[in-house]
Amino acid sequence: MKIGVIPNEPPTLGLRTKFLLSLVLTTTSLSCATLLVVRHTAKKHLQQEIATDAGNSALTLQLLLHQREALLSRKASLLATLASVTLDDDPTLQNSADDPLAAEGNDLVILADGSNKITALHTNNPSFKIADAQQLVLHSAGRTGADWCYAGGSLYQVVVQQVENHSAETGDKRETVIVGREIGYSVVHDLGRVSAGEVAFSYQGNIAASTLTPLNEYDLGAKMRAAPQLGDVQIGGEEFYGLSLPLMKGASPPARIVVLKSYKAAAAFLSEINRLLIGLGGLALLVAMWLAFIISETFTRPLAKLDKGVQALEKGDFDFPLDARGDDEVARVTRAFDHMRGTLQKNELQKRKLEEELRQSQKMDALGRLAGGVAHDFNNLLTVIKGHSDLMIERLQPADPLLGSSQQIRSAADRAASLTRQMLAFSRRQALEPTVFDMNVLVTDMCKLLKRLIHEDVEFSFRADESLGKVKADTGQIEQVVLNLAVNACDAMPQGGKLTIETKNVFVDEEYARTRPTVPCGNYAVLSVTDTGHGMDAETQARMFEPFFTTKENGKGTGLGLATVYGVVKQSEGFIWVESAPGRGSRFEVYLPQARQTTAEPVRGEKTKTTLTRASETVLLAEDEDAVRELACEFLSAAGYRVFAAENGEKALKIAETLSQPIHLLVTDVVMPRMRGTELARKLKSLQPDMKVIYMSGYLGEEGSEEFLKDSEYLQKPFSRDSLLHRAGVVLNEGSSMAGAVPELHIA
Repeated sequence: MKIGVIPNEPPTLGLRTKFLLSLVLTTTSLSCATLLVVRHTAKKHLQQEIATDAGNSALTLQLLLHQREALLSRKASLLATLASVTLDDDPTLQNSADDPLAAEGNDLVILADGSNKITALHTNNPSFKIADAQQLVLHSAGRTGADWCYAGGSLYQVVVQQVENHSAETGDKRETVIVGREIGYSVVHDLGRVSAGEVAFSYQGNIAASTLTPLNEYDLGAKMRAAPQLGDVQIGGEEFYGLSLPLMKGASPPARIVVLKSYKAAAAFLSEINRLLIGLGGLALLVAMWLAFIISETFTRPLAKLDKGVQALEKGDFDFPLDARGDDEVARVTRAFDHMRGTLQKNELQKRKLEEELRQSQKMDALGRLAGGVAHDFNNLLTVIKGHSDLMIERLQPADPLLGSSQQIRSAADRAASLTRQMLAFSRRQALEPTVFDMNVLVTDMCKLLKRLIHEDVEFSFRADESLGKVKADTGQIEQVVLNLAVNACDAMPQGGKLTIETKNVFVDEEYARTRPTVPCGNYAVLSVTDTGHGMDAETQARMFEPFFTTKENGKGTGLGLATVYGVVKQSEGFIWVESAPGRGSRFEVYLPQARQTTAEPVRGEKTKTTLTRASETVLLAEDEDAVRELACEFLSAAGYRVFAAENGEKALKIAETLSQPIHLLVTDVVMPRMRGTELARKLKSLQPDMKVIYMSGYLGEEGSEEFLKDSEYLQKPFSRDSLLHRAGVVLNEGSSMAGAVPELHIA
């Protein structure tokens, strides 16, 4: 059993798993975010420290270069003084230029006269030529102070001094003294050691000297030309922070000093920090997983248990164990679900029972329709067989050998008609003649018959409720119900037992109706038949009202007994309830609604023995079956009636319209093609209001007798000649004395 149909869906994560994952992911995300912030802060701090260190180193180098500039200025002033003293003595000037320079270790000394002609040159660089000195003098003409120049493949820090010479022979004469220091390999590396980094000097965007390798110098020069201010740069595959400062403000062409601080140490420090942070992150993750597991065990495990209970309920398992301990929200929901599960289980059992009863009812209705259809055609055949057998028996002499065969034919037709009546009772299509009666009187009258039918080893008793309410039903059918239930009970006790028939008043309220789901609320007179026989199992009870179903041996039962009981009870607007179990006997309860009418109604069409005279009325007969029509026409004609026969309603209507004489009686089949017998009767009644009507049918169909005209008669097929003529005489002589009306007909 399943509560509902659940479509196939892809598997999803459980709430507990989602909670664990969400908590772990949240903790991991927060930890990673925190660690990334710490790492970013540390990296930024290191970058700021490196930038500050580069700035400090650049200032230190600038200070050292400024000190070198001061030394060069003093040297230039000394040479200028010597030059002014020995200006007219060129050799003496040359000597004065060479000796001091050599003593001081200067890399470059240039003396030029007023016409900018080189008069003395001292250099330690063989590549420094006179032309380079001449270009430097021209560049420095009229200028005094520090400067930078690039010549002979080297960068020089120089100081220029102008010498004023006032002589009587030569007049005012201005000469130039230039003293310089080469920025070479040793100087750059000394500065690199001072700055604890890489140092480079550039001139016009080209690297003049550095502590770098030639390839790295080329790479640095390219980056300097692209962005002189540098910043974070990558040189030779290594990360540096570069700070580029001009050596002189406003100097042209520009000369710059570059300080490079490597990130290698910082990267190593960051790697160490990363390893530490990863360790802390892993520890935080483990702690988070442990906390998540503890929390899930405390909060989500009961939810997971409840979820499994819901899934088990979807599959029809009502016994899955639930954990409802505690007084928290989950425990309360679990207890509520357990209560709801119990209610659903009870409802499901009741639903299955009602569905089984509905299927049984639908099955009975389908079989009833089949039985009614078979009975309709079968009764037409039986009418012909029974009618002609009666005619043969009437016309044959007692000594005729065919008389016995004719009587056997009539007897077989009677048994077939009885079987058909059972089928119609089962299908609830049999014509009823309900009366209000006391069921105690009916059962009491049947007790003599029942005692003859019941085995001697069966103890029979009848318990009557003295205040039993009256019911309205067909007494003949109720007798058949009592008889079938009693016979069925005796057959269930082959070794003897007790058979009890009981009547009582029952008021079915809502509480009582829960024990009898098929019985609605109301006042009922209940007839119960109880036996102590072998009982029935569930499978037998599910099929006991099916027609032709029997547990008896072949040839010992038709299987229509209980089916007939079911049909009669339902047709009488009643209900039947059965309680039985193997080895514990059976109890059949028939619930019939109590009637409001307190006086008994006479049975319509009751047969009375009267002396009848020969008839002479006009009868219109409408019947679609040729054999039945011919037989009925013969019966009526033999009794003296003037008969006009038609094979359907339309032709019967045409005959009535063409007749000049009144029609005293219409005998019509109910079910006919083109026009039903009820419709034909209404139309003819409007033409001839005094006309009487007799309806014939093998079964009433769905409409029952609701379409019949008032004061009409109904004749159930198969009918005999006596029953047809008796009904005709009753209808035509209704309201007057029956004595001397028509002659009594005797059938041998």
